[in-house]
Amino acid sequence: MLYAILGRDARDSLERRLAARPAHLERLQALLAEGRLILAGPLPAIDSPDPGPAGFQGSLMVVDFPTLEDAKAWAEADPYVAAGVFAAVEVYPFRKVLPA
Repeated sequence: MLYAILGRDARDSLERRLAARPAHLERLQALLAEGRLILAGPLPAIDSPDPGPAGFQGSLMVVDFPTLEDAKAWAEADPYVAAGVFAAVEVYPFRKVLPA
């Protein structure tokens, strides 16, 4: 089943985000190699693909896991959580409609 994971950044977390980014991306690359990553990316804090010092307000990932509990456990183990980048993580079942 697909799950949408929404990580909401803590205030002033840009430096922590940059430091933890390699480990965060490594986990996502592992899911990609397994064919379980549908999409992933940051949510800029301003209307710009490169928000500079404004940073990010969070990240969105759509991933494939057997259960909601598995998706939540994976999300909670993210390096961004451990580094204090994400103040909160929400996980929702997701049903892809388009593109087919």
